[in-house]
Amino acid sequence: MRSHLLNDTTAEHYRRSVTEGVERVAAKLATTDRPFTGVAVDALAPRIERIDLDRPLHDTAAVLDELEDVYLRDAVYFHHPRYLAHLNCPVVIPAVLGEAVLSAVNSSLDTWDQSAGGTLIERRLIDWTAERIGLGPAADGVFTSGGSQSNLQALLLAREEAKTEDLGTLRVFASEVSHFSVKKSAKLLGLGPDAVVTVPVDHDKRMQTVALARELQRCRDAGLVPMAVVATAGTTDFGSIDPLPEIAELCEQFGTWMHVDAAYGCGLLASLKRRALLDGIERADSVTVDYHKSFFQPVSSSAILVRDAATLRHATYHADYLNPRRAAQERIPNQVDKSLQTTRRFDALKLWMTLRVMGADGIGQLFDEVCDLAEEGWQLLAGDPRYDVVVEPSLSTLVFRYIPAAVTDPAEIDRANLYARKALFASGDAIVAGTKVAGRHYLKFTLLNPETQASDIAAVLDLIAGHAEQYLGESLDRAS
Repeated sequence: MRSHLLNDTTAEHYRRSVTEGVERVAAKLATTDRPFTGVAVDALAPRIERIDLDRPLHDTAAVLDELEDVYLRDAVYFHHPRYLAHLNCPVVIPAVLGEAVLSAVNSSLDTWDQSAGGTLIERRLIDWTAERIGLGPAADGVFTSGGSQSNLQALLLAREEAKTEDLGTLRVFASEVSHFSVKKSAKLLGLGPDAVVTVPVDHDKRMQTVALARELQRCRDAGLVPMAVVATAGTTDFGSIDPLPEIAELCEQFGTWMHVDAAYGCGLLASLKRRALLDGIERADSVTVDYHKSFFQPVSSSAILVRDAATLRHATYHADYLNPRRAAQERIPNQVDKSLQTTRRFDALKLWMTLRVMGADGIGQLFDEVCDLAEEGWQLLAGDPRYDVVVEPSLSTLVFRYIPAAVTDPAEIDRANLYARKALFASGDAIVAGTKVAGRHYLKFTLLNPETQASDIAAVLDLIAGHAEQYLGESLDRAS
């Protein structure tokens, strides 16, 4: 069994095995003509359940054949131009190369004596991102598993900076379309059930700062503590960007921690055309970025950035076997000192490889392309009498609803849209997401693939309409 350990004696075995795997994936990518096969859970589950994990195949080719049957054939392929659903991006090749390197070397980024150069590369990327945001010379941060973890750590720091023992008095303010991780983080941090105050949004799904000011004043008048305001730069459903400069003014006025959840909108940091949409982010106390959303990186690749490096001490614990206090006194750069995680992958290498091969402008150009595409999609939807589109996009998301000419019952229209989404997914021809707006079911395009064209959007709209019409026709038949 030692022949399977990766070391100096098995280098050739490693090369052959990885090459076999790469060739299988490359062949699959080259021949995939739709984002999904449409396989149902009940059809796929038995194929996986009947595999006896206690009887290995002892052959890489045989395992890859089996993997084709249980995974590769039926995987959801984000690189396909008609995958239009969630915040999943196609990935760039330099980042995939970085993934292969980091997995093989297997550095752990918790301590210097497990990662060496990896630590310095991650720190340089944190500095680069902080510079792009404009957080100032005292900024710092650390890579995380994703936006939810970044938001959790940001609110942990805000809780500690609030300097109160009575957690029941703490309040967090976020818009009604902010990410669910804000409320989840509040619960994990031991805050009360009323801790997150929901702030209404305007027609463009941006936080209403007049309402925010009112809620902050109400909080202060009630003797409560305004712990943090979470502004969103790229909401999940709408891609909307809250008015950051005005929110920054209010946070300064009320002495409140300002966190910007830019998990989606961080691609604007590299944009050649739209960077101004993030004006005001430089005034934040903390910022979430997800490179695996709009920097075209493989999952996972995220970070939490802070204006004042000293605030990261709230996540610091020392263990004699790992990061004793003397290590900090000796200026040994242990990343675990500022992370919620201990063992942690060298995910920063993927972004490093991307920047060194493509450059930031290359990333920004790709993100600008999908934002341009969303504008084209908006024009298509706005001019199509079959659809109601909610807001003009700031980034690359479109939320819309099929509206049949002959049906006026909102509940029946809901069912038609739900059916259309499920039928489209089952066909495998395209994948779209769904959400609710004012209690009604809507569909959603999240456009993160520069290979997607306006013609793809138009074709998918026709498919959706066809499925919805089929449902409504069958509904009428059943009613009669």
